[in-house]
Amino acid sequence: MLNLLAWIVFGALAGWLASKIVSTNKRQSWAANVAVGIVGAIIGGSIWKFLGGGGFTGFNIPSLIVAVLGSIGLLWFIGWLAGPSNRSRRR
Repeated sequence: MLNLLAWIVFGALAGWLASKIVSTNKRQSWAANVAVGIVGAIIGGSIWKFLGGGGFTGFNIPSLIVAVLGSIGLLWFIGWLAGPSNRSRRR
């Protein structure tokens, strides 16, 4: 149970940092930040391993960086899927 709570907190932090960088924080709820952070960590870790990087274990700065980068990629992809009409309305 404590491990699940740690993943939620880690995901929230990574998702929040990514949403601040991509400027989607005002449109996202805390639950979206958690989901983006956890999925972004999985994506970032998978890409890192595919590129030949070592595996990250635990909650540390390198893991957070990979999770944030994966979350940024996920947010960019979601924005791309939304299309140009949605992007023009946000400005």
